[in-house]
Amino acid sequence: MRRKIICYLLTVALLLCGGCSAEKELQKLSEVGFYLDTVITLTAYTEDGQVLKDAMEECGRYEQMLSRTIEGSDVWRINHADGEPVEVSDDTAAILRCAAEISGKSGGAFDITIAPASTMWDFTSGNSELPDAETLAAAAALVDYSKLQMDGNTVTLPKGMMIDLGGIAKGYIADQVKHYLEERGVKHAILSFGGNIVAIGKKPDGKDWKVGIQDIDKPTGEYMLVAANRGGSTVTSGIYERGFEVDGIRYHHLLNPKTGWPEQNELASVTILSEGSMEGDALATAAFILGTEKGLELIESLPGVEAVFIDRERQVTYSSGAKEYIL
Repeated sequence: MRRKIICYLLTVALLLCGGCSAEKELQKLSEVGFYLDTVITLTAYTEDGQVLKDAMEECGRYEQMLSRTIEGSDVWRINHADGEPVEVSDDTAAILRCAAEISGKSGGAFDITIAPASTMWDFTSGNSELPDAETLAAAAALVDYSKLQMDGNTVTLPKGMMIDLGGIAKGYIADQVKHYLEERGVKHAILSFGGNIVAIGKKPDGKDWKVGIQDIDKPTGEYMLVAANRGGSTVTSGIYERGFEVDGIRYHHLLNPKTGWPEQNELASVTILSEGSMEGDALATAAFILGTEKGLELIESLPGVEAVFIDRERQVTYSSGAKEYIL
């Protein structure tokens, strides 16, 4: 009888501790891939080693859908439709709607129809060549988000115009991969899509994730500030990411849609702290192009969004609630 009671008590104890012991046994696993010209690192605490591999395959699936250069993708078909309507996926339609909303709110500071101008720049090969000014001006004249029309999932873009989702697609994919992992039971993860960092929950010990904000004057990986991520999105865009110098001028990838030239304002970087990374991705570009004053006005008008502006003189400007994230 005594033996039965002891066994019963041990069984109850194991059941009561089962949740915490399983949590302690979770392994920290990572998977690395390269999609949309970005190194992607998915790190999660999980017992399922396959889940991150499957999530990385999702990144590849989205790239096939959203890349401007892959023949047959939704974006490729829109750009090669010669003004005819194109039926796109629900994913692409959702991105286009979000892009149009942020373009409108920012007065066109963010504009996915910038492709005629952006394709004239080469920030990755190591060549330091400036595009012809007249040709670039003609390309910039084609940039106008208001001319992209949508009727449900049917998209119509005037002939001669092109779209590029490089400033928003990574954020969308990051959000979707996060949801995918959550559905697979992952409760603690940090997902890096280049300048986009998305978290699932907090760390297993309950602490915040720490996300470094790049030091604008130092090599990659040296941080000027550290921000807490509590299960949302942290997106940074800066002039140090991609670009080159000619005659002492830094030509970077953050182009002004109205001119087609890199925006040469006072800013060096903008970090957006938000729940969704798609929104954060587009807002980081928009706020940068607008500059500190107007960019801050935009951010303050949006609930649940905060921003950190760093200018070229290393001065930091915070939106009203951003400091609570800085560690």
